[in-house]
Amino acid sequence: MPCSRRWCRCSMSARTGPGLRSDVCDLASLVSQFTGDDAFRQRLVLHGDWPRRWATTWMFDGGQVVWPVRDLGSVPVLDSRPVRRFTWRPRQRHRPGLEPLVSTGRQHGFESLEERDLLRALDFVRVREVLPQPFRLDFEHTGGRSAHVPDFLALMPDGGWLFDVRPAPLVQDEDALKFAATREVASAAGWHYTVVGGWRPHVLGVLDALLARRRPRKDPLGLQPQLLAAAAERPRSFAELVGSTEWPELARVEAVPLLWHRRLGVDLGSPLQDGSLVWLGQPAARGRS
Repeated sequence: MPCSRRWCRCSMSARTGPGLRSDVCDLASLVSQFTGDDAFRQRLVLHGDWPRRWATTWMFDGGQVVWPVRDLGSVPVLDSRPVRRFTWRPRQRHRPGLEPLVSTGRQHGFESLEERDLLRALDFVRVREVLPQPFRLDFEHTGGRSAHVPDFLALMPDGGWLFDVRPAPLVQDEDALKFAATREVASAAGWHYTVVGGWRPHVLGVLDALLARRRPRKDPLGLQPQLLAAAAERPRSFAELVGSTEWPELARVEAVPLLWHRRLGVDLGSPLQDGSLVWLGQPAARGRS
C-alpha cells in the first residue's frame, strides 16, 4: 500500500503524465516478451499437412484425448484438467503453489514464483478463465520429435492466449525450439502467444501493493465515492487525493481497491507512493470492475 506521511518521508511531486496507465493497459504492455525463438522456426518441420501430424494431448475425467493441431477449435477446453500434476517435495528448486484469482473465483496452480506473478497480472486485467498446464504438444523438427507443455492457456475478452513463463537469461536452445513450435500452434488455433521473459520496471511492485485488497469489501464510511468525486475533478497526487476526504488515513485503504479494480488509474511504470498521480479511470475500464 502507498506510504503514509506518518511513516514515510516521500516528497515526490505529482508526475506530469502517466507512462503506463493502469486503467487502460493490457497484459502485453506489462510484460517483457522473449522473442528469441523466431530464429528457431527454421528447424521446425512445417511442410505438408503439419497441423494434422502435430498432436496435442488433453486430460479429461475419462482420460487422455488426442487432438491434431488442425482440430484445436473443437476442443472443449473448459472441461479439461491440467495434463501434468503439480508436485511438492523437499528441496525442490522451484516453488509451486495455488493462487486465488478474483476474476475466476477459484485457485489456480503455478509451478514457480514467476508463474504466480503472471497469474496476478492476469487477474488485474480481468482474465475470464485460466487453465494451467493445458495440453502436451508433440511436434516435429529437423532433429526428430519433441514434446512441450505450455504453462497456461488464458481465456481473455479478445480470445485465447497461450503463455510460457521463463526468465529470458534462463532460456536455452531447447526451450526456444519448443517456444517456436508453440507459437506456430497458437497461430494455427487463432490464439495469442507470449513467452513472459520479464516485466516492465515497477509493474510487479505496484501490483503487489494493490493485490492485498483486491477482494470485494464494504465501505462503511463512504470514502470511495469521495475519492472518485475528487479524482473526477482533476488528477491529483495520491496524498492530495486521500487528503481531500473526511478521513485521509482510512481513505488510503479504500483507494487501493479502486486502483486494483481500475476505477482509479495510476502509472504502473513508477513506484506507488504519495507523489504518484492518480486520476479517474476510463469508463470502459470502470465498467469491468
